[in-house]
Amino acid sequence: MENNIIKGMDRVDPNLRDEILAELFLNQMMNNFKRSKILEEIDHSLKSKDKEAFLRLTEELKSVS
Repeated sequence: MENNIIKGMDRVDPNLRDEILAELFLNQMMNNFKRSKILEEIDHSLKSKDKEAFLRLTEELKSVS
């Protein structure tokens, strides 16, 4: 699917294309960062046997794409 998006970008103005690609990249990096932080917090909740935090964080993790 991403390949189709990139192929279709050839018809977009180069400046707009660069802006869109930069935004997609930043969004992906932010999601990766959020996911990483949530996973760290899940690890901590497991070590401290905090069931409530674990359940809340696993739900939060599901919402991060």
